[in-house]
Amino acid sequence: MSGKPQSLRRQFNRGIQIVAVGVLTGAFAGVIVTLYNALIELTEEFARGYYKYFLDHPAFIPLLFLGLLLGAVVVGGFVRALPIIRGSGFPQTEGAAQGLLRFKWYKVLTGMFAASLLAVFFGLSAGSEGPSLMMGAACGDGLSSLLKRNAVVRRYQITGGACAGLAVALNAPFTGIVFAYEETHKRFTPEVFASSFTSVVVAVLIRSVLAPRLGLFNEPIFGNFIFRATSVSFLPYTLLAAAIVSLLGIAFYFLALLSKRLFAKIRLKRGVHALKMAVPFLLAGVFGLLTLNAIGGGTHFIRSLAGGGEGVSRVFSSPLWVTLFIIVLFRIVATAVNIGAEVPCCSSLPMFAIGAGAGALLSLLFEQMGMDPALADTVIVISLATFFATVVKAPFTGIIMTVELTGGFTFLLPVVLSVAVGYFLGSMFRTEPLYERLLEDLLAEQGERKKETVRVRVAPFAAEKAIRDILWPGGALVAEVVRGGQTLPPKGSTVLHEGDILTVEGEAADLREFCEALRDTVGEILSDVAAEDRPQKE
Repeated sequence: MSGKPQSLRRQFNRGIQIVAVGVLTGAFAGVIVTLYNALIELTEEFARGYYKYFLDHPAFIPLLFLGLLLGAVVVGGFVRALPIIRGSGFPQTEGAAQGLLRFKWYKVLTGMFAASLLAVFFGLSAGSEGPSLMMGAACGDGLSSLLKRNAVVRRYQITGGACAGLAVALNAPFTGIVFAYEETHKRFTPEVFASSFTSVVVAVLIRSVLAPRLGLFNEPIFGNFIFRATSVSFLPYTLLAAAIVSLLGIAFYFLALLSKRLFAKIRLKRGVHALKMAVPFLLAGVFGLLTLNAIGGGTHFIRSLAGGGEGVSRVFSSPLWVTLFIIVLFRIVATAVNIGAEVPCCSSLPMFAIGAGAGALLSLLFEQMGMDPALADTVIVISLATFFATVVKAPFTGIIMTVELTGGFTFLLPVVLSVAVGYFLGSMFRTEPLYERLLEDLLAEQGERKKETVRVRVAPFAAEKAIRDILWPGGALVAEVVRGGQTLPPKGSTVLHEGDILTVEGEAADLREFCEALRDTVGEILSDVAAEDRPQKE
């Protein structure tokens, strides 16, 4: 009888530890990411200002492109010195939270902070969400390291810090929490909830205190939109918009992967990173000179779409639909190139801008088909959520994010329907979640992953937990449970006992790290089964 109370005490102490470290992680991430986002807003405003200056003084435009080339060299230098900061930050953070990647937290924190800020400064189509997420994860990793917590707590705090960073960047706490389940671990456990919830709450509270003092915008991104109640007659427009935007999202997905393959063919040993960066940087200069709506993450552009887009600055005095088409096209090309060149900046907010712009275009078409113009803002939001959910394949995150960013439930049913259409069409075209695909590519670059089979004895700290509640290393699968000489069929609901012998299978580039992760998560490593069949070196 004493075993169960001891197990409960261990779980209680472990929970207190996770919550306590979560509070510190949320505080650390809240300060850093709030400061970062305040600087991002100032930097983007400055970029819009000097691009406008060059538009008004075309004789100085060559200086702009010289500056862009210099920026490409500097950011390329960051990427060469610290390859882990390549790209948006979402794939790296997911890999670290799953135990597939490791990084030095202080290098990631400072490197991503500086490199992504420079990307926004030079006018790239770049958001702050991915870097905020990765810097939050680095804060969690750093605190776990400084407090000398084990690998399991470290992964919980990476998750909590990442959720806190995303929540602060979007000012959307529930979106940050849902991200932990749908994107990072794809399952619910009490520990993941405790770490993410605690970190997010503390970080958002700190943001609310610091934001007014730093001049950070607190109004929801759709704060100036007006949403009307919808009826059954709006359903055909919802489904049509969802189908069109989903196909656009699928096309963007394949374009981004094509861009990545093309950039991967650039294999010069010296100057490769600067050469890769020069393409998106120079492209940003061209697009930015044609329209300021191609600069930055897209917040200004999205807010200008309120009322169907009448507030959008025209491109060469063109009709509204032409302007919207040009901006959406520029955003698609620029964001896909950024992903391919692995610029340290986020693609999520630019994807929001693409979806919102496509929705504004469709609202103009629907008005010609008889739709009430007052529903244009609803079409825009539906399209944004559908595009994001189709590309990232995170329907629940898309739905929750839409509710938080709009501050209402008026059109919840149309959003749910449109996101479902996007998810279904994406499955038909066999698309994978974009960030998962990018993570697979990143892991493939680090070395060939081999199938490993390891036996491990369950330690007291993992006892009395269901298999589904264990934070297994990424890709690990329990193939067999041996208890008291009997073999049990493993299920997610199977509760582990101290002394159980597990056979765990998984793919790993480094067997030693795989075994270390299992030891910290479950218990004593007994043997490497796969190694028994390998030829012995003489």
